[in-house]
Order: sequence, then C-alpha cells, then structure tokens
Amino acid sequence: MQANLQLTPMQALPKLMQYCAYQERCHSEVQHKLYSYGITGADADSIISTLIQNNYLNEERYAIAYAGGKHRTKLWGKVKIKYALKAKQVSDYSIRKALASLPYDDYEASFMHVYTERVHTVRSEKNIYTKKRKILTYLQQRGYEVTRIQEQLKTL
Repeated sequence: MQANLQLTPMQALPKLMQYCAYQERCHSEVQHKLYSYGITGADADSIISTLIQNNYLNEERYAIAYAGGKHRTKLWGKVKIKYALKAKQVSDYSIRKALASLPYDDYEASFMHVYTERVHTVRSEKNIYTKKRKILTYLQQRGYEVTRIQEQLKTL
C-alpha cells in the first residue's frame, strides 16, 4: 500500500463509498482514511456529509453491529463494549442504543458461560477469597458489571 497517497475529493469519494460498503464504519475511521488520502477541512466534512446522506455511513448502525459482533464473537460485556465505542468516538446516544440492542437472554447466557469457564480454571485454588478475586478480576476485564459478578459470586 502506498504511504501518503494524495487524492482529490472527487477521486476519494468512490473509494470511501466502497470502503464503507464493505463493512460498517464509524466517523473516526472514515476521517482517518480521509487524512491518509490527504483530505482535510471542508472537503473532508463535505465527503462525510455525502456518505451520511447516501446511507453509507451511519453511526448508530455501526454501534449496533459492533456491539453485537464483539458480544457474539469475543463474549465481551457491556462495560468493555461501551469503552471500546467511546475510544472510537461514537456518540453516547448510539452507545446506549447499541447496548440496549443486545438480547438480555443471550447476554446472561454468555455471562454464565464465561463465569463457569473461569470457575473451572481456578478450581484448584484453595483460598476462597483468592478464588473469588481471580474470578471477579477476570470477568471485569471481559467487561461485565461488578454488581452482576458479585451477585453471582455469592452462590459460589
């Protein structure tokens, strides 16, 4: 791939349409791609506006797809998904929509799967407090809510 490829806005628009059609993209990814093409300022805003108008770029749709994908494939919890979307500069409204779109039953099933998997791996630990701490830390890193984890640890 060429470094510092310089394109005109008219040359960049079809490339960005293809880039956004391939998979869902957020505004910051498209902005980064525009900068890599050497397009900034009003031209970049104009291209992003055109992509939004033609429905190639939709932040809410991106957030829902991202949250669903990370939850299904990597079994991430809502906290980790939220912070990952914030890192991609997605709006709070879109993040709330995306987290609300996760099916409750699937979320609970994935939580229980990750929880039981971790309980199984620390079963040789003799000290109950160390065992609970390891489980709590692991599930927090996976992005699950502390209150939900503590609730489940009471049954251990």
